[in-house]
Formats: sequence, structure tokens, C-alpha cells
Amino acid sequence: MRNLADRSPLTLPIHPSVGPPAEARDQTTAGNYFVSNYPPYSFWSPERTGEAEAALDRPPAADTPLGLYLHIPFCRKRCHFCYFKIYTGKTASEVDAYLDAVLAELRLYARRPLVGGRKPLFVYFGGGTPSFLSTRQLSRLAGGMQETLSWDAAEEITFECEPGTLTEGKLRVIRDIGVTRLSLGIEHFDDELLQVNGRAHGSREIHRAYAFARSIGFPQINVDLIAGMVGETPAKWQDCVEKTIRLRPDSVTIYQMEVPYNTTLYREMTAAGRTAAPVADWREKRGWVDWAFGQFEQAGYQVGSAYTVVDDAARTRFLYRDLLWAGADLVGLGVASFSHAGGTHFQNEGDFAAYLNTVEAGRLPIHRALTPSLRERMVREFILQMKLGRVLFPYFTRKFGLDPREEFAGPLRELAAQGLLFVENEALRLTRSGLLQVDRLLPRFYLPEHRNARYT
Repeated sequence: MRNLADRSPLTLPIHPSVGPPAEARDQTTAGNYFVSNYPPYSFWSPERTGEAEAALDRPPAADTPLGLYLHIPFCRKRCHFCYFKIYTGKTASEVDAYLDAVLAELRLYARRPLVGGRKPLFVYFGGGTPSFLSTRQLSRLAGGMQETLSWDAAEEITFECEPGTLTEGKLRVIRDIGVTRLSLGIEHFDDELLQVNGRAHGSREIHRAYAFARSIGFPQINVDLIAGMVGETPAKWQDCVEKTIRLRPDSVTIYQMEVPYNTTLYREMTAAGRTAAPVADWREKRGWVDWAFGQFEQAGYQVGSAYTVVDDAARTRFLYRDLLWAGADLVGLGVASFSHAGGTHFQNEGDFAAYLNTVEAGRLPIHRALTPSLRERMVREFILQMKLGRVLFPYFTRKFGLDPREEFAGPLRELAAQGLLFVENEALRLTRSGLLQVDRLLPRFYLPEHRNARYT
């Protein structure tokens, strides 16, 4: 590994133009930039929840892996950029009631043909802040889940953490319940920047938590960073990347800052009559991530997707992402959780009380659903796999009977002409420039009825 003092300074590369004129294109305006599913959530509806119930009553498709996602919606503070369903200030008894509901929900799923008798291949504890839970709550939750749907065959169990909630004792419990992939939401190392963006932790807590986690021996530690938060500068970003490299995590996930509608930042923008967010524009953020990728590569990492670098690609995997993007069944537990099971998308109740009351009444808390057509399923997997930087065409012709080269001839030709991707043999590959802005390219592959529609 090269000495940090030898690293090249941060410069902003120029990327090919895509879409509207530069000024409008580059501003960070309100809305969802990151594409996580297809068709867009705005097309899911309460009138179609019966489709989810019907899917759960069918046996699983052969060779389709099963995963569990558990949403822990509790945090010490709400970050100004957070758009997830989270709660601050809940009492211990309210948290316990929520965990009781989650376990009851899982038992309801275990009675259905699609889920019962299967063993999850991957489990993901997301939030919110899963590490907000006490050691007692963690042990009770994991034990109850294991009794209902054993994960002894799981190859990956991911657990998201906020550094300030971690102690050595809590980390030992997290490891003891089987967690193999610990994901630390560091976001940045600069204390002033963390405070301005509403983060609950500081830099001292980062180093303490990371040292504990390494001493306990988690098989994989991932670190999350965000490029372009409020107050970011080239010097601060360079320092953030260099400190991350010194930690030497097994993988790093870098998101580019966006401002969805249901965030504190958006409310502040609206109150001030602003259309552009007080954060770096997209050109700057792409430049910062590009520079970071280069520094990680110099340090021996490999770029694994539009957002990730890995230290050892031979042993560092992310099954939750890779299997979900290839059509795995995912059962989402908890308030507002998303599922993709038996070919149907569905989402849980988004209100805390409504979620608890529905489960207590012995019903699954499904709020809205959509069953994609064969073509929509093909589009979903194609655009999500584009985020990996490489798409294999034969996979789609075997699975869907559709050739993406024919289905997407127009956008593939246009983006290739702009130097954002190329086709070689039986694969599509994105260039670095295309990978850095892949989320803004994906709507070009939407079916006509989904273009220009609100995403959520």
C-alpha cells in the first residue's frame, strides 16, 4: 500500500453530459435519485394487496433463495438527510412492543406456503439503527426469530450500526447472534460536518467502535460514507477517504448525497423558497466519488459496484444485494418494510400504531402491492444489475426469453455513443463515468408508462 502522503490531490474530472442543460442537470434538487426497485413505488397500490396474499399461498419457485429483512426504526436522532421510517424518543416498553409485533409477524409468514419450512440464505437488520437495541432486546429478538425460521443455513447476516450506540459488550452479543457482516454508518469523520448534518455520533466514537469490532473478529466490516453532505469541501472529503483507508475495512459503501422529499433538508429548502439543496451539485459529487475510488484502488481495493469497493474480492461478498437484484424472495418485517416474494412486490403499513394493531389482530400488515409483468421483472433485474457495472445478456434470455440488446437497443446505442457503456461479446459494461451516474441513466430503460412519473 502506498503511503498516504504520496496520494494524488483531489481533482474533479469532467464527465460526459447526460440529459438536460448542465446548470439544471447538475443541481441537487429535491426528489429521489437512487433507484432501488422497479416498477416505481408510486405504482404500488392498496387495492392490490390481495396479490401479495395470493403469492404467499403459492409454493416457492424452485431454486429461488429466501432472505429476511428486519426494519428497526429507532434512532437517537434523525439525520437531516434521512428519508427512512424512523422514530426518536420511543420508550423501552414501546420498543419491546414493536419487537413482539415483529416476532408475531414472522410467525404469520412461517404459516404460509411460500415461506414455511424454508431456511433464509441471507438476513439483513436495517434501520433506523439496529444497534439502538439493548443487548437484552437483541438476544430476545434473535432467539425468537431463530425459533420461528432458523437461519443456521444463512451465508450472510448483515447488521447496521451507528458508532455511538456500540460498546464492546453489545458488539459481542451482535457477533454471538450470528452476524457475519457488520456495517458501520460512519458517513464522515469531521465532527463539525457530522453535527451540521444531524448525525448522533462523533469521530472519537467511530475509532472506538471500529477497534472493538476488529478485536471481536467479524468476518466482514463495511463502512458507509456519504459524498457531498452539507458543509463538505474537497479537503474534508480527502481527509475522510484517507482516514477510511487507514482503518482498512473489508468493504466501503459510498453514497452520493440526495434530498428526498420527506427530509429535514427538504422542509428547510421549502421554507426558504429554494429549489436547489445546500449541498454539492451532482458533478462535484461524482468527481469526489471518482477520486475516492481511485485512492481505494491505489490502496489495493477493487470497485465492486456503483457504490462499493472491496479489499479482497475473492472472499468479500454482499449476498443481500446480489441475490435480491437477481430475483430472490425477500420477506420484509417491521413498519414500512418492503418485500419481494413469489413474484409480487409489497410494503407494510407505514404507521407505527397501525402496524402494531394489525399484527396484534393476527393479520399481515401489508399496505400496498404490485405484481410486475414478465417484461417489468426483466427491466427490474436489468437496471439493478447495471449498478454492478456489468450485465450478462444470456442470463436474461434464459430467464425471461427476452434479449436486452433488442429490448433496449435505443438507449444502449445512445449511452454507448456518449462513452458511458459498451458491449463486448455477451456482456454490457459501464465505463467509470457511466457507473458514477448510473442512477440517472436507469429511467431510460423504464417502460413508457413509468417514465416521468414520481418514483415513490
